[in-house]
Amino acid sequence: MIDKQVATPAAALADVFDGATVMIGGFGKAGMPEELIDALIAQGSKDLTIVNNNAGNGETGLAALLKNGRVRKILCSYPRQVDSHVFDGLYRAGGIELELVPQGNMALRIQAAGAGLGAVYTPTGYGTLLAEGKETREIDGRHYVLEYPIHADFALIKAERGDRWGNLVYRKAARNFGPIMAMAARCTVAQVRSLVPLGTLDPEAIVTPGIFVKRVVEVP
Repeated sequence: MIDKQVATPAAALADVFDGATVMIGGFGKAGMPEELIDALIAQGSKDLTIVNNNAGNGETGLAALLKNGRVRKILCSYPRQVDSHVFDGLYRAGGIELELVPQGNMALRIQAAGAGLGAVYTPTGYGTLLAEGKETREIDGRHYVLEYPIHADFALIKAERGDRWGNLVYRKAARNFGPIMAMAARCTVAQVRSLVPLGTLDPEAIVTPGIFVKRVVEVP
């Protein structure tokens, strides 16, 4: 019997290892799996590479993970916001490495990993500092930059509802990066607001099929 339910966030993240690459869903705080992040902080792994749309807000969630000194490198699109003071301080002090990735390129590179592609060409970034040292090519009169997939050891995502097979549905804009991150990681852990019996979810409404999810934990 397939049953991917895990009792607690702590149990779901017990095997995250030092140096792991971890994707974290969310656009700002929308769709961010804060309880999973708190469990990751308590779990103790360090030297992490984090892939997220931004670099944390205020003092909670991803910002708390950064503040605890657990992140070696972050790949993100929006590292600086009004309340991104934790990242700001770390970066200015040389305490964290940043790889700046335009948002569309980030989504594309994550999708490429999920689709099993070796690399993709994109026009975004051509002729800018972001293209320095990268292969470029002219195709049909337009210039492109070669970008490589972003793979992860773990993906931490948040969904509205899920079942014991790992099928997921999301709530509005909280969907954001969750579906593509689930496809690009070796182990996807989903926190859901409610776990429902098999057959409850409309198959036409399922966004992330359970084949891409290894663990589901209910956080009401």
